[in-house]
Amino acid sequence: MQTFDLEERGLRELNATLHAQKDDTNQTAWEVINAKGSHAIAVGLDAPIEVTVKGSTGYYCAGMNKQATINVHGSAGPGVAENMMSGTVIVEGDASQYAGATGHGGLLVIKGNASSRCGISMKGIDIVVHGNIGHMSAFMAQSGNLVVCGDAGDALGDSLYEARLFVRGSVKSLGADCIEKEMEPKHLRILQVLLDRAGSDANPEDFKRYGSARKLYNFDVDNAAAY
Repeated sequence: MQTFDLEERGLRELNATLHAQKDDTNQTAWEVINAKGSHAIAVGLDAPIEVTVKGSTGYYCAGMNKQATINVHGSAGPGVAENMMSGTVIVEGDASQYAGATGHGGLLVIKGNASSRCGISMKGIDIVVHGNIGHMSAFMAQSGNLVVCGDAGDALGDSLYEARLFVRGSVKSLGADCIEKEMEPKHLRILQVLLDRAGSDANPEDFKRYGSARKLYNFDVDNAAAY
């Protein structure tokens, strides 16, 4: 394993070093020490490497991730795994606002709680939160899956498109055009796979599914009150 002391060598050198790794690299395991809440750690990676960050991070950790597996041994600031393309990002603690925002693919696992706007405008990413999520989560979410093992705050799934939302606990309120939907066998299978990948022993049958009522895709005067 390669160990990188962030306090000693700095963020610019860290990201440049990780960006230099290619698909055929033999330096596949990295440990970042002395993170101390630094911003933009391990952003824009594009190689099948594993990066373990010892400590909590600031904003945009693991943003634009592609292929890499990034494990944060602490909590993460705003925008963790923002615009993620593929790979896996695991936060052992809590995550701040808009975790996984605009993510196109890959898996984001938050083992604690996530703050507001989790999964905002998600475009194919899978997000599993072991705890609770805050208000306006999955706002304008287009595709992918958001799994919440705890409770959800206000306006869940506001202006939702075709993303699937699974919540085990209570939902404070649903946003515009978001409704509860039937949990079919295929959804239970999807959910079981996601829970297994995220290391959760939750029972899929304890969850409810939410999705779009499909009334806001195009303007219809009969639905004007919902806008």
